[in-house]
Amino acid sequence: MSDARRPVTEVAAGILLDSQQRFLMGQRPVGKPYAGYWEFPGGKVEAGETLFQALQRELQEELGIVIHGSVDLMTIEHDYPHAYVRIHVSVIRDWTGEPTGCENQALSWQDLGADHLTIEPLLPAALPMIQQLKQFYAEIKTGTRLA
Repeated sequence: MSDARRPVTEVAAGILLDSQQRFLMGQRPVGKPYAGYWEFPGGKVEAGETLFQALQRELQEELGIVIHGSVDLMTIEHDYPHAYVRIHVSVIRDWTGEPTGCENQALSWQDLGADHLTIEPLLPAALPMIQQLKQFYAEIKTGTRLA
């Protein structure tokens, strides 16, 4: 799926899932590609960082929280006009602090069990992440997956 002529940007994204089965999304601020679109928090993996270290740094910078663990959910590639990205998505259920938009981005908790989100538009890669999250949670509830 990767176009060999374009470099791949490695990205770590975190889906915060709270005790009420809500997940957190942030709105991309003005000045960034796809400004106004909703996405999961995260960002580029820096040289020498593990995926978890990148998640820790990005969520501290973006949300002002400290994460204590994560569970790998999926890896997805997407070809945006500005970059070809490989997004390593993790579910985070254990953190310290109250998520705040530290980069002036709006935040919205969304109900995992709802048929529709209350926000739009979503970044194109976000929808498959939400679908996978719903499957992940269903497997936890039925006991076919441990998290």
